Amino acid sequence: MKIAGLDEGPIWALGAMSGTSMDGVDAAVILTNGVEIFEFGPTQYRAFTDKVQTAIRAAVGQWPGDPDVAYAAEVVETEHAELLSEFEADIVGFHGQTLAHDPGGRGTHQAGDGGVLAAALGKPVVWDFRTADVALGGQGAPLAPFYHFALARLMDAAEPVAFLNLGGVANLTWVDPTASAPETPGACLAFDTGPANAPVDDLVRARFGAPFDRDGAIACSGAVNPAVVEAFLAHPFFLKMPPKSLDRNDFSGLIEDVAQLGDSDAVATLTACSVAAVVRAMEHCPKPPTILWVAGGGRKNAAMMAWLARDLPFPVMPLEEAGLDGDMLEAQAFAFLAVRVARGLPTSAPGTTGVSAAVGGGRIAYPDAG
Repeated sequence: MKIAGLDEGPIWALGAMSGTSMDGVDAAVILTNGVEIFEFGPTQYRAFTDKVQTAIRAAVGQWPGDPDVAYAAEVVETEHAELLSEFEADIVGFHGQTLAHDPGGRGTHQAGDGGVLAAALGKPVVWDFRTADVALGGQGAPLAPFYHFALARLMDAAEPVAFLNLGGVANLTWVDPTASAPETPGACLAFDTGPANAPVDDLVRARFGAPFDRDGAIACSGAVNPAVVEAFLAHPFFLKMPPKSLDRNDFSGLIEDVAQLGDSDAVATLTACSVAAVVRAMEHCPKPPTILWVAGGGRKNAAMMAWLARDLPFPVMPLEEAGLDGDMLEAQAFAFLAVRVARGLPTSAPGTTGVSAAVGGGRIAYPDAG
């Protein structure tokens, strides 16, 4: 099946992302040729119901064939199909819902079958973005850096800039926009910095019965316990050189580390841990970026943003200050990557995932496949 316009120039691509926070699906459309971004289209967010979240959370940490996976995958596919059917696009990038991530071990597992979505939507769906990277020795994450490189070019950046996504896990991309392409050696350095919202969300859910610390209000009212932060930074993960990646639950013990603290102090301390991880991560950048652009839910956390600005020697700004949508960055990234996959362009490189050579991940499912 030929994808209309793919050989001639830019096409409309629809990307979807359900992240480690497991709160819903972001969907976004962009006009791109897989190298440049020409226009931004409509976006939409679909929140998961409690029933959907329960089904997905029951399968976290499980692998294909495990008891709860099939139902979780069915739920993920249904949620995506209902949301994505409301958009017009030539191609779809479907990330799926990460349930387990163990590069160097069992691999990586995202629930959801692109073939099911292709049949439901009647258009090509690019999916399974991470497996090929992991198979070639990469971390399989993060995958947004090549899109970050395109954004830096769109911004006409002349000096290195960095992008920080504060989702359940935080990931950082350092970009040299003067490089010829994102896979060029030295163009991008990317890696997970540590937990961001996941432990905070889990604690707030357990102690306050709320899904997250809205606006960082709880953290702002608490006092940070420096001993917990110091012990957190002694974790072996921070001794690893990038690229490196995390599973959502790699730092699940943090909840126990603040068990004896008061509610607000515990939230403040976990928030400070997330900030300290980012600050530590910046030491790996080849040179300091001129600005740190922040996306993801954490950019709405006043404590997280204020403490980052306090501890870093360059401006820390939400992506909205650049006229971009910080909620939709990763959904847009998978739209961008879908076009790269369809055009046979690489989607990751040694500097972004540690893969042995630049590789194009992803599989394409067509609606008439069967």
